[in-house]
Amino acid sequence: MQTTYDKVKQELVSVPKTWLVTGVAGFIGSNLLETLLLLNQKVVGLDNFATGFQHNLDEVQSLVTAEQWQNFSFIEGDIRKLDDCYTACIDVDYILHQAALGSVPRSIADPIATNDTNISGFLNMLVAARDAKVASFTYAASSSTYGDHPALPKIEDNIGNPLSPYAVTKYVNELYADVFARTHGFNTIGLRYFNIFGKRQTPDGAYAAVIPKWTAAMITGDEVFINGDGDTSRDFNFIENAVQANILAATTNDEAKNEVYNVAVGGRTTLNTLFTALKENLANNGVEYTQEPVYRDFREGDVRHSQADISKIKNALGYAPEFDIIQGIEEAMPWYVNSIYTN
Repeated sequence: MQTTYDKVKQELVSVPKTWLVTGVAGFIGSNLLETLLLLNQKVVGLDNFATGFQHNLDEVQSLVTAEQWQNFSFIEGDIRKLDDCYTACIDVDYILHQAALGSVPRSIADPIATNDTNISGFLNMLVAARDAKVASFTYAASSSTYGDHPALPKIEDNIGNPLSPYAVTKYVNELYADVFARTHGFNTIGLRYFNIFGKRQTPDGAYAAVIPKWTAAMITGDEVFINGDGDTSRDFNFIENAVQANILAATTNDEAKNEVYNVAVGGRTTLNTLFTALKENLANNGVEYTQEPVYRDFREGDVRHSQADISKIKNALGYAPEFDIIQGIEEAMPWYVNSIYTN
């Protein structure tokens, strides 16, 4: 049976559009770039390499044809500079705004930098997109917006108090987007990402996400540290599901805009279960890890449990996640093994 996503992709191949992907050299941005180029779309990419990497762009180039790569134009620029945002928006149909300083711990350590990029930069992009009269503006929101609200699963209308500066910035994005709809008639869609993982997600640095960080540690024989007792749970979501959500959001009708949507699979996986799943998948890829995890204190600013209700995005956009956590890990693990061993 043909899905909504299948139909949208067919339409895009028939009538290509021009897309702007901010943060294009990052994990999510480079995966969006890859998919769009494979669909023969024209893509403008904006990045300042604060958290993105040239090698992500190089890898995408190796995965598409030379002709498809010619459809990509790159701007090394910064969303904190309004002129760069205006330049990037010229003759663009759809915007996928991914550029941000992620990580709860980073925002606690440096709230000013997080605010400058995630709020001031976001506002610059909103203004530039509005003035360029782009057809659609989709932005990366975050499940951190739910804060200390205890209910599970997380429903878009029920949020609590933010637990980190990062969560504050992502909530302010939603507020600005709503105000721009009310005052300028400029409708957007926010996608509240839940723990996305997959290829090109870096395992390096103090703010690396848990799946690449643990996987790299297991491959190199290092210790794996679990914050808390291991019963903390997350709705881990494979990158291909997030790519689908972005493309569906960008191409949807106006009735579905000026909204925020959860982007997840609607499941819950504890850190202990995740550890076992990664260990087993590495064994299937020829890597044996025999150590037990090391437990330490809970991390400041982290929520205890997170699980999304995805009925809203299913009903409004036709979103149908193709990968659960185990399928996603199976898909991503060969890339991690190859990437860690060759670096």
